[in-house]
Amino acid sequence: MRYMTAGESHGPEEVAIIEGIPAGLHLTQEDINTELARRQHAAGRGQRQVIETDTVTIMGGVRHQVTLGSPIALNVHNDDHNHWTKIMDPNTPADEENSKRKVMRPRPGHADLVGGMKYRHAADLRNVLERSSARETVMRVAVGAVAKRLLAELGIDVHGFVLNIGPVRADAGQIAQYKTLAELRAVTESFPTRTLDAETDEKVRTLLDDTKRDYNTVGGTVQVIATGVPVGLGSYVSADTKLDAKIARAIIGINAFKGVEFGGGFENAEKFGSEVMDEIYWSEERGFYRGSNNLGGFEGGMTNGEPVVVKGVVKPIPTLYRPMQSVDIDTHENHRASVERSDTTAVTAAAVIAEHMVAIELATAILDKFDTDNMDRLKEQLAAYRAEIKNF
Repeated sequence: MRYMTAGESHGPEEVAIIEGIPAGLHLTQEDINTELARRQHAAGRGQRQVIETDTVTIMGGVRHQVTLGSPIALNVHNDDHNHWTKIMDPNTPADEENSKRKVMRPRPGHADLVGGMKYRHAADLRNVLERSSARETVMRVAVGAVAKRLLAELGIDVHGFVLNIGPVRADAGQIAQYKTLAELRAVTESFPTRTLDAETDEKVRTLLDDTKRDYNTVGGTVQVIATGVPVGLGSYVSADTKLDAKIARAIIGINAFKGVEFGGGFENAEKFGSEVMDEIYWSEERGFYRGSNNLGGFEGGMTNGEPVVVKGVVKPIPTLYRPMQSVDIDTHENHRASVERSDTTAVTAAAVIAEHMVAIELATAILDKFDTDNMDRLKEQLAAYRAEIKNF
């Protein structure tokens, strides 16, 4: 399985093509739109979420709500493009009229300046920010929604939520009380902040209101859990075959993510080995299993049958309505950075995006391991493999 996205933040369309999804998977536009709505509607989002209505159109690869095995083409229209038609027009040369929203004062912490240097966009840094914008993640969620449909058919569930925003942190110990991800999802999705309890939700919303009034932004930490993941996805034989490494790359590849950890993560660095390693047990019902999950479901770069647990650190959004010090790239004079429409926080949306990136990597790993031509054959092979592993 592989995919590619294209489109600019204020361009007419966002598009994606996915290759490698088996024939016979039931897939509807509503399956994808449900996930797009989760990304779009959350606490801390800005005015653009009022303008946009993110809905997908399946342009190819699906017939009568069933995948064909051919590439799947997805499209999401940018409603906001109506206000940017001249500025983003690909068919007319730049002139005074269509360059009114030129960006010459790069924002600290954004791709503006370095991207301008790399691609020689000295005439207008908008050429950088239009693609480096997190708007592109709408298509990664769309692709991830397809991956989640495939995983669901195989008994694998994936869910992302918020651990903290700024200094307000939920008690992660609460997670253990939920027997299934469905129970956990019902709780976190009931709050606009996607956190673990009502008290933390209220504190986060107060923090976001205060941050917005201060013309500032705030970051946080998200967590993704995947259950039902079979043993042995990934490999120890080469560095680039380790699945945890691929997931780490996928998480860091999301806009604004600056750190990733598995299981106990960085806290394990302060412990002894006897406190960290997950002891091995066996039962007739389960086969081999671990007594804990400090390593987040991975050993030697391979899934070990325990839930996959991934955390990601999200920095504050670099666009501030009280802009920081910058320099005009034309005159080299000191100026405040440019201001683009922005959110107070991206963390609530980032939890959804991270969830879908983990889903993409898990689906890719499964499709690398088993026959990918037909969904029923894939199910048969995975069921046989699970039985083999249980009886090892």
